[in-house]
Amino acid sequence: MAGQGRIVFVCSCEDTMPLDGRALARGCGGEVRTAEQLCLAQRDRFLAALREGRPLTVACTAQAPLFREEAEAAGAGDASLAFANVREHAGWSDEARDAGPKMAALIAAAAEPMPPVPLVPLRSEGVTLILGRDAVALEAAERLKDRLDLTVLLSGEEEVAPPAHAAEYPILRGRARTATGWLGAFAVTVDGYAAPRPSSRAAFRWGPARDGAVSRCDLILDLSGRPPLFPAFAVRAGYLRADPRDAAAVERAIARAAELVGAFDKPRFVAFDPTLCAHARNRRTGCTRCLELCPTGAIAPGIAATGAPGPADSVQLSAEICAGCGACAAVCPTGAATYALPPPEALLRRLRTLLLAYREAGGRDPVLLIHDAAHGEPLLDALARQGDGLPARVLPFRVGEPTQLDLGVLAAALAWGAVAVRVLLPARRPEGAEGVLRNCAYAEAALAALGLAAPGAARAGTIETDDPFALGEALRALRVPAFGFAPARFLALGTPRETARQGFAALREAAGEGAPAVLPLPERAPFGEARVRTEGCTLCLACVSVCPTGALGANPDRPELRFTEAACVQCGLCAATCPEKVIALVPRLNLAPEAAEPRVVKAEEPFRCLACGKPFGTRSSIERVLAKLTAGAGHWMFRDPARRRALMLCEDCRIAEVTQAGLDPYAGPPRPAPRTNEDYGAPDAEG
Repeated sequence: MAGQGRIVFVCSCEDTMPLDGRALARGCGGEVRTAEQLCLAQRDRFLAALREGRPLTVACTAQAPLFREEAEAAGAGDASLAFANVREHAGWSDEARDAGPKMAALIAAAAEPMPPVPLVPLRSEGVTLILGRDAVALEAAERLKDRLDLTVLLSGEEEVAPPAHAAEYPILRGRARTATGWLGAFAVTVDGYAAPRPSSRAAFRWGPARDGAVSRCDLILDLSGRPPLFPAFAVRAGYLRADPRDAAAVERAIARAAELVGAFDKPRFVAFDPTLCAHARNRRTGCTRCLELCPTGAIAPGIAATGAPGPADSVQLSAEICAGCGACAAVCPTGAATYALPPPEALLRRLRTLLLAYREAGGRDPVLLIHDAAHGEPLLDALARQGDGLPARVLPFRVGEPTQLDLGVLAAALAWGAVAVRVLLPARRPEGAEGVLRNCAYAEAALAALGLAAPGAARAGTIETDDPFALGEALRALRVPAFGFAPARFLALGTPRETARQGFAALREAAGEGAPAVLPLPERAPFGEARVRTEGCTLCLACVSVCPTGALGANPDRPELRFTEAACVQCGLCAATCPEKVIALVPRLNLAPEAAEPRVVKAEEPFRCLACGKPFGTRSSIERVLAKLTAGAGHWMFRDPARRRALMLCEDCRIAEVTQAGLDPYAGPPRPAPRTNEDYGAPDAEG
């Protein structure tokens, strides 16, 4: 009958792995049904379960296509169908008999729904620019001329024989200076642009050249042998590059170019909210973390609203260029950039289920192994099939990109019971990895301050290898002591920043009464204090006007500067804007409840208008200005007491006073009386 909860099929895969029924029942979150060959001899059990109309989890990913096909044929669809890999990730291991809690956790986590992947549309009409230096470019053009709309641009550094017959595509000379864009929208700036002379005989001869020509195209096939036109060029959609001396690479590039005509979709890897961005305010640059780490150039400073060059309030992120490393999401202090495959809330929901279900099933002291599909899955499969498999307490957790991991994921994982977190990266460190390495360092610093660091080992770190056996050895050699307290159970709500605070707050509470509230962090951390040297502060409140998060605020009723530490993202805009240069950034994480409340940094008595008594400005500022204007002989503009009095009036009374007294604010000092000959005792002209 529908509505009786989830059915969970756990197959022993022809008895190649033991099943701990008690652990599975405690932690998997559904009605457990076992099998030995569910995909073949016992498939009728699966079909019967489909007819019950209940959500269904199959603890097998190897035969997932078969089960989806059966569900579709039965008219059940796959909306409520989930799959978990308990074979390679748990059962095929020399510690399989202890892996029951892990199997239960993997099954429970797989049932957590994931939202659909957001897509970015791209379209290519096949307009292609081939960059070359020799006859290889012309040979490639001959291969592609029936599939693409071609233009060949030869660098001119080598002599190239013209085709025996008129080419069906333009052949020009020039060197690509710069290029921008993506599949379907490239713009290439060319220097030395020239057409061939009609009289070219054994080799092309070129006509007059000009610089700065612009070619717009859908594809670029770069066979020039020169440095690439883009950073991280291998992941720039529509830019195909091969060494002209490598025939196999040229063949692959030609084959790929022929396929890139039509409409395409690519994932929208990063969700970006410009209203949260702390990049700049009032033409002052603040946070540049994402700009520094983006390997593809998908992020760039914006253009001010006036249209003038300069930093805008937000950076601009091109979803068409973004290759999905997630480095921007890993370091964004405000949550303006978040990874979308899956979004943070879905990822954290699945992670929480994994860790808490493991404990409910009887597991203890789990190590979380975060990996991806492209690099991590093959290593785990090889370790299970050819080696000893994963240790029973190692919980694999797949994400879109390991380099996407923000500090909130690490903090929450540790608070939910993981004694250690390891991020699996390739041996050749991928571009964009700096962000996750920083976050591991921040987590370690916070744990050390709380007294929760592991002696001789990091609780948050990476394993960088392409060898499955080296991975297994590293995991088995990991000796990280338990925390000694029960996992937290909080729900991750809000931005990654708020999740990080929740996680570290839970760890502090578990650490005991002696745990400090203020945790020092390394430079560039997303938490901290904007420390004001109050003796030099004039309460101009310029810092308040640029603070993007409201961490710095003012009192509308009196001269007062307030600071809310929990809101400070260490963007540096306040320090860059302060005219007195009295603000310094101090990276730290303040977990005290008072950090979420505004505290007064500096306050002064207001100066009250001599006419109406309205407070305006600060008494010290007005008195300092008056002292400077009257020191010594005094400033000529304010020798008149009426003018000095005007400085001690509010804006409304000052206008009235100046108007009624007829004071000209632009008038200079009295002109001296004209002098004549009589003043000097000389006779006039007639005498």
